[in-house]
Amino acid sequence: MPTLSMFFGIIIRMFKEVNSNHHLPHFHAEYGEYVAVFDFDGNIIEGTMPKRQQKFISAWAELHKEELEANWKLLCDGEPFFKIDPLR
Repeated sequence: MPTLSMFFGIIIRMFKEVNSNHHLPHFHAEYGEYVAVFDFDGNIIEGTMPKRQQKFISAWAELHKEELEANWKLLCDGEPFFKIDPLR
């Protein structure tokens, strides 16, 4: 599963899911035992995440929305993704 970015113990991943119920553009975030799926506006679609980390992820998504959209298109087209800068 491609890792797009890592910051503050949070791992952001995006991958093409064949036959999945996730049809909207999204990314996955992991923090310890927490796993959640976010839309590109930083809203949780599925899963759970502590509030503090959710705020970090939402801020990161807002800063990098265009890059997330570009990566989504690349993955849907079967092309390699590119890394996105972490939140600092």
